[in-house]
Amino acid sequence: MTLEKDLEITEERIAELKKRLGVIWRPRQPYYNTVATRDSIRHFCHGIGDTNPLFTGEEYAKKAKYGRLVAPPCFLYSVYWPAQGRGMPGIHAWHSGDDWEFYQPILEGDEFTYTNTLMDVKEKESQMAGKTLIQYHEITYINQRGELVAKALDWCVRAGRRSSAEKGKYKEIERATYTADELKKIYSDYDREEVRGSSPRYWEEVKVGDELTPVVKGPLSLRDIIAWLMGAGSPFMRAHALAYSFLRRHPGTDMMDSTTQQMDVPELVHMEESRAQEIGIPGAYDYGCQRISWLGNLVTNWMGDDGFLKRLRAELRRFNVIGDTTWLKGKVVQKYIKDQEHLVDIECWAENQRNEITMPGFATVRLLSKNREGH
Repeated sequence: MTLEKDLEITEERIAELKKRLGVIWRPRQPYYNTVATRDSIRHFCHGIGDTNPLFTGEEYAKKAKYGRLVAPPCFLYSVYWPAQGRGMPGIHAWHSGDDWEFYQPILEGDEFTYTNTLMDVKEKESQMAGKTLIQYHEITYINQRGELVAKALDWCVRAGRRSSAEKGKYKEIERATYTADELKKIYSDYDREEVRGSSPRYWEEVKVGDELTPVVKGPLSLRDIIAWLMGAGSPFMRAHALAYSFLRRHPGTDMMDSTTQQMDVPELVHMEESRAQEIGIPGAYDYGCQRISWLGNLVTNWMGDDGFLKRLRAELRRFNVIGDTTWLKGKVVQKYIKDQEHLVDIECWAENQRNEITMPGFATVRLLSKNREGH
């Protein structure tokens, strides 16, 4: 059981955390997926509602560029989440953003290992929780050929759970309600989604100011969160003896529900109202990795089978609670040639039904050129 005095940030705990700076951590056992199989790719896509046939249509993929199934870039979340503030157990970690760089496609049959390195620790004061820390980690993903497939710089905000609840910055969030007409509009937006697919999007045809066809996710339900976990896995969600063994090895990772006095993993803030309220959020909310994967869905829909996502950055600014609807949107802000690659920069973001931008983002995509097809 976590002691109350351990639930706040102290100078001693900060000093202990900083001893990990620059230390490369490698896992003792797999986090979730280690291989991009037909099934693991499909489960991940189903978990985010991605309908791109390049990822799940075997016959379709055989006729595409690589001759086999491709995984969406954010599939690497199912290998390891770049969202975890390692160290300082009992201090809640809010995933606050990721900056991905992708170097190789993820193909059916590829195997992965990863490393996690604490890069920086910054102290600050927060409206939400008073004294907080921001931890920065770099995660690298290596395939079976020893190639660097991707790396992600992630950052998370650490704060005492009690302080967060007392500050109550987000307690005024109103739960979403919809009229029949509003729901009809959401469903019609689903029908308008476009997957570019096998029709190449040439660099020469793209114009600055072009808007990406929005992708809608929601209204968010517990079903969506469970589907995400089925596809992407979790560091904490283990059953029975395995769960208690994990908590014994990692004291302080548990969290008490004050209404029942039951101890369980902090990840239940994404599933149980009372757990979310313990840390000052009015209700259960989505996973940051989940929402960033939706942004990846938007970009891969737009770029087509021959495009390649080189960079995806997203900052998680506001909570997306059960009932909220999110539209993923984007527009082209720059096109250029660099190192013989034909590149497009995209400003992208997540916007809710309150017209709030909950996650600003940025992407860089390599496209085919009519003068250099296949590059």
